[in-house]
Amino acid sequence: MAPSPTEVDQKLSRNALVALVIGSMIGSGIFALPASFGRATGVLGAMIAWAIAGTGMLMLAFVFQTLSRRRPDLDAGIYAYAKAGFGDYIGFAAAAGYWIGCCLADVACLILIKATIGQFFPIFGDGTTPVAIVSASLLLWAVHILVLRGIKGATTLNTIATYAKIIPIVLFIGVAIFAMRGDLISLNFWGTEHPTAGSVLAQVRSTMLLTVFVFVGIEGASVYSRYAKNRSDIGIATVLGFLSVLCLLVLVTLLSYGILPRDELGALATPSMAGVMEAMVGRWGSVFISIGLLISILGNYLSWSLLAAEVLHSAAVNRTMPSFLARVNAHQVPAGALLLTNCVIQAFLLVTWFAEYAFTLALKMTSSMTLIPYFFVAAYGLKLAHLGETYHADERVRRVDWIRSAVATVYAAAMIYAGGPKFLLLSAILYAPGTLLFFLAKRERKETIFRPLEAVAFGSILIAAFAGIYALAVGAISI
Repeated sequence: MAPSPTEVDQKLSRNALVALVIGSMIGSGIFALPASFGRATGVLGAMIAWAIAGTGMLMLAFVFQTLSRRRPDLDAGIYAYAKAGFGDYIGFAAAAGYWIGCCLADVACLILIKATIGQFFPIFGDGTTPVAIVSASLLLWAVHILVLRGIKGATTLNTIATYAKIIPIVLFIGVAIFAMRGDLISLNFWGTEHPTAGSVLAQVRSTMLLTVFVFVGIEGASVYSRYAKNRSDIGIATVLGFLSVLCLLVLVTLLSYGILPRDELGALATPSMAGVMEAMVGRWGSVFISIGLLISILGNYLSWSLLAAEVLHSAAVNRTMPSFLARVNAHQVPAGALLLTNCVIQAFLLVTWFAEYAFTLALKMTSSMTLIPYFFVAAYGLKLAHLGETYHADERVRRVDWIRSAVATVYAAAMIYAGGPKFLLLSAILYAPGTLLFFLAKRERKETIFRPLEAVAFGSILIAAFAGIYALAVGAISI
């Protein structure tokens, strides 16, 4: 049956998919890199951290590319791969974890938008004052109405925002190339007065979760694979988007070490890129970067809204989420999934009023929630290559894909471990009640809720959730 005019109109070009990847990845994180890295490490540690993170995430990008080619029948990206590889509940957990991570990323965006405005209008404070929360809520539902008008229009706006926010970043890099000083690079190289291998490794470890957050969004084209005009564009968009963003991240980080001493970098206020720019060209540079930050976050927020609703909708279409989440409106927008997504974001916004460091918490929780779905995607790529499914006689290609998937799997597991028990416990607190959606879906289909191993997995999550709640109650961990 021929696609309807509406379906044709919703299809995305390769450029739109690349912009979706870049738009999802470039948000608040890149504008905070100079101070974040300045506080944690010197030039050498930064280079090692980016080499590790870049390699690990590049391998993950290759896994997404390979899976889009090997399993073209799976058009729901991060969720579909986890389900195909490890069953219904793991697929659900990947979808729910990624969805909650998207919601938390949107909360971080809303907080930072209001905190940036708060530098000029104190009533917005750090982004968590009553006025800030009310205005953020208004923005939340305004975007909701925008997205309901059609995915194509929303992604077009995202494409424009993506190009607009790259301009100040590229200008920053261009100015820094001419302004950087070799003596400062040497001064900041080791990150300590008495360098040892142990001290450098400690510096590297302290930056790893930050690198995870700035790479989140790499799966943007894969999540939206059902909208691609050509399936081959999905993998290409993922790799091109990743490499483009990696270059920007590395340049912003390393060039900043040539502008200010490390202690001054670490002391800069958010967005620290604005502080570095001001040191190079004066006050106008800070204002220019701040405007770029607002554009960047708005575009990033839109990307996350699209991704969150899409992964929830895809899981519902595949009958792993309740059927009401599969509903679409006249513009083929997943209206049910979008409504639930924004209700959850609204609830998280209200909670930020009580959090001491709401923005930092949202960033780290985003990394924690999305690393687990990444792990399952990488593990599925490894399983596919190990068993030789879809490879037939392509033995050399299978070996290459096995190595890439193995590196991506180890990297994701290592990052989960590096995050520590606090964020695993907090993640479990969100996963446990989220499983109610899985219960509802299984009840609709009149199926047994858990297989034996799935019951064990849910039991482990439940125990971790109760442990997390207890730790919060006694003050062992805090938000």
